[in-house]
Order: sequence, then structure tokens, then C-alpha cells
Amino acid sequence: MKLLKGKVSIVTGAARGIGAAIALKLAEQGSHIAFTYVSDSSAEKAAALETQLKALGVNAKAWKSNAGDFADCENFVSEVLKEFGTIDACVNNAGISKDNLLLRMTPEQWDDVMDINLKSVFNMTKQVIRPMMKAKSGSIINMSSIIGIRGNAGQSSYAASKAGIIGFTKSVAHELGSRNIRCNAIAPGFIETDMTHYLQDGDGAAEFLKKIPLGRFGKAEEIANTTLFLASDMSSYITGQVLSACGGLNI
Repeated sequence: MKLLKGKVSIVTGAARGIGAAIALKLAEQGSHIAFTYVSDSSAEKAAALETQLKALGVNAKAWKSNAGDFADCENFVSEVLKEFGTIDACVNNAGISKDNLLLRMTPEQWDDVMDINLKSVFNMTKQVIRPMMKAKSGSIINMSSIIGIRGNAGQSSYAASKAGIIGFTKSVAHELGSRNIRCNAIAPGFIETDMTHYLQDGDGAAEFLKKIPLGRFGKAEEIANTTLFLASDMSSYITGQVLSACGGLNI
């Protein structure tokens, strides 16, 4: 029996990396998938992913939509409801990093990271809670980061945005628990993706690995597995929590 058979899941920022792995994992377990990408350069990958998902026997559709824009999110969720009828899970995965030392960081760099990483979570959650409240069921999963828990030099904007997600997640869990809507966060550690390629190359990679008790970088599929757990009824009594999928980096 598939864990998400007949369910409908939204995944933002899913054209590649962790987002794509999540979409595939949820689809493998029977969920229909509505996912977003934001740039024209990702259109080809999004189309390929849509084909992959449909080959798994579920309905799937890609939308070009900016999670950092409230109106875009409003339109996107409205179209998803027309296409799929309901929303059972929402994975707020869209994110960027524009790393810089605070001394050199520009207000524009700060705002871009806040819009895509933090404001996007507000934008999407605001839209999906109405259909979830109507259904008296739902799982909202917000992608935070180990950096949002422990901080990191040169990543003050990224850390602040990801820490904000944790506070937001706990507050939403308080607000919506009585409606049987769960809200949790995942805090990945160093995962092998395009965004973290610089960590895996050169002498610096060995230094990062020394800090990870499991002694290796994580894989996107491992974050997808964590997401599946939170999206399914296996986690039916879990809300307001932060699951640190980080190889022990947080201890």
C-alpha cells in the first residue's frame, strides 16, 4: 500500500536538487504532484520532471511561479485547486543563497534571500491553509537548514531566513493544530546539490566532513525520505517540530 495514494502535494522550487527528489519520492508513494520553478533556464528540467512523475502513474504539472511573490502564489494555488481539487501536503522548498560577509552585504542581497526563503513560506502557507481547513486535514513542510540553527560566517542572511522559518513553523502548528493541520520543518545539513557544490571540492571538503559525525555529505533522496515521513500518516502525531537531517552536525 502506497503511503500517499490519491493525495495531492505541492512542492515549490522542484525543477532540480532536493525539490526534484522530493517530488519524485512523493509520486513514488502515490501522490499527485503540482510543482513550481521560477526561471526560464529551468523550464526544460521542469518539463522533464513532469514527464518522469507522470510515468510513475500520477497526475503531475509544472507551473512557472515565483514563491517570493504573493500574487504568483495566490494564482498558482488557485490553479492547483482547479486542476487537482484539493491540497493534502505543501512542501515549501524554494530557496536561494547569496552568501557574503555582513560588512559587504547589500540591502538588495538581504532582501532577495528573505523574499525567496522566508516570505515565500508565508505566501504559500497563507494560500494552502484555507483548503486544508475545509478538509480538516493537511501537512505543511517547510525547508529550513542546519545553518538556521547554528549560524555560519558569511551566511547571515541565509541563517536569518532559515531561522525565521523555524519560528513561523512552530507558530502555525499552534494555530492550526485544532484543525488537524500539521506544520513541521526539516533542517538539512550539507547535502550534495548544485547549491553546495563548492563544499564538496578542494581542501575545504575534508574540513567540512570532520564536523559531521556520520562522516559524509547527505543525499537529496535522504531529505526526500524525511519529507515523505512528514507528509504521510506515519507522522500523524508530530507537529511544530524541526527534523535535523544533518548527519549529526547539530550535536
